[in-house]
Amino acid sequence: MKTSLLSIIALTLSFNASIHASEPLRLATTTSTENSGLLAELLPAFTKRTSISVDVIAVGTGKALQIAKHGDADIVMVHARQAEDVFIAEGFGVNRRDVMENDYVIVGPASDPANIHGEKSTLIALKKIADKRAPFISRGDNSGTYKKERSIWKHADLNPTGHWYKEAGQGMGKVLLMASELGAYTLTDRGTWLAYKDKLSLKVLNEGGVLLKNPYGIIAVNPAVHKDIQYLNAMSLIAWITSPEGQTLIDTFQKNGQRLFYPTAIKDVIANE
Repeated sequence: MKTSLLSIIALTLSFNASIHASEPLRLATTTSTENSGLLAELLPAFTKRTSISVDVIAVGTGKALQIAKHGDADIVMVHARQAEDVFIAEGFGVNRRDVMENDYVIVGPASDPANIHGEKSTLIALKKIADKRAPFISRGDNSGTYKKERSIWKHADLNPTGHWYKEAGQGMGKVLLMASELGAYTLTDRGTWLAYKDKLSLKVLNEGGVLLKNPYGIIAVNPAVHKDIQYLNAMSLIAWITSPEGQTLIDTFQKNGQRLFYPTAIKDVIANE
């Protein structure tokens, strides 16, 4: 069965490689995915396999989906399932597939003025930060991370405002640098944290739990909406990144000796490799 699947994927990739081979595929994705270093591992392998080059547009999830709606990207890989479902329901995207997941963590200064270290509940950790009015830097950029952060505040029945809560309007890497400089807390995906932690005076102070899970999906832009979309090449990337080859690269990718992402397209195949 696996041999048959790989043969089909190989034939599909070979055929699609001949379409628009000289035009880079435009991938709109998140700054957190780019900052983690994962794309620098995945995309050259995909290009070697298919001869399809990929141009990366790294922005927040909201911006990535907006770019795709305007036809300025051929494919998106983001991490905000509700926004992804709306994008597809409105007719802009097709053929969504699960790709991988990692998780979010709350980081902050080692002095931990809100005393959240060791607190098992993320909701209680946020309540402690709010009660203390401890500095918190939010992305404030309509990204998947910002949407996740706001949803957790909502679960905690809190609407953070005031001088202690600052919306930066920046990507994850810049927000981590700001939080480190200001001695503030922030919510970050683990991948970007691991990529940046050696530059920061911050610690992981809250982690684990279902609220902090961070799934990623990949979606082709609908060619019925934008006629110049490289649909076949987009489907080649979807086929490859969800194949045993792509999923294994995700599974084995590490930063500072730690895994950053867990494949979710075909976990059973990875487990049996």
